[in-house]
Amino acid sequence: MIFRARQFEFVFPRPALVMGIVNVTPDSFSDGGKFFDAEAAVAHALKLVADGAEILDIGGESTRPGATPVGEEEELRRVIPVIEKLSAQVKIPISIDTTKPNVARAALAAGASIVNDVGAATHIEDFTMWKIVSENHAGYIVMHAQGSPTTMQEKPAYRDVVREVSGFFSERLGLMLNEVGLPMEQLILDPGIGFGKTPEHNLSLLTNLKTFARWRRPLLIGVSRKSFLGKLLGVETENRLPASLACAILTVGDGAQIIRTHDVAETVQAVRLAEIFYSRKTHGQ
Repeated sequence: MIFRARQFEFVFPRPALVMGIVNVTPDSFSDGGKFFDAEAAVAHALKLVADGAEILDIGGESTRPGATPVGEEEELRRVIPVIEKLSAQVKIPISIDTTKPNVARAALAAGASIVNDVGAATHIEDFTMWKIVSENHAGYIVMHAQGSPTTMQEKPAYRDVVREVSGFFSERLGLMLNEVGLPMEQLILDPGIGFGKTPEHNLSLLTNLKTFARWRRPLLIGVSRKSFLGKLLGVETENRLPASLACAILTVGDGAQIIRTHDVAETVQAVRLAEIFYSRKTHGQ
């Protein structure tokens, strides 16, 4: 299995990729405001690379539950200087976390290689985002979400969340290939943990990851410090690292190839040890 994003290529099976989160926002649920200044964001991103990040995910609009939408001009002002500076300094893929086609286009022009689109569910009638990705030979993260960040956690409802997310992937992949000509090798799948899901929905997805292996695409899991961990365990955001690491370890064992996290150094260490364990267990050593 191959994933390509512009000049970058990853061949699987291989050690899981750790994606470091850089929120250039004042209101993200975990680190909002810490890296709102461009220089602070760049410095933090460079630290994440030194800690072992193999992808950087840059976002200028919070997607936490209840978040207020950000205008296109403001989002561009936040992220483009950061991407321009990072692309001149790092040799790993930079991902732009956005739902806006014009922001994606500008970010790719500034040096990004991947579009991480939490709005993949909204582009079924407007293929502009997917066309931009295809024209730039960029990577694209197909993420499932029910509703918008403003409303997604009000009353999430599914008859069968695993079946419905699977159906979403099947439909979107078909549209991308047949309507836009976006190659499968440029796509990553993300079941959207916490995006329009209850804790029970999230657990169902996390314990059935092998269901999504049938498309032979890298699977991204983002659980870092998320609220469902707090609801399950009764811990505040700043105390959710152990639970986040447990999820990373367990999901890598079930086939996750990319882990998106705020805590890169800790996640790299946990995942690498888990991979050693799983390899020895598989080969009976």
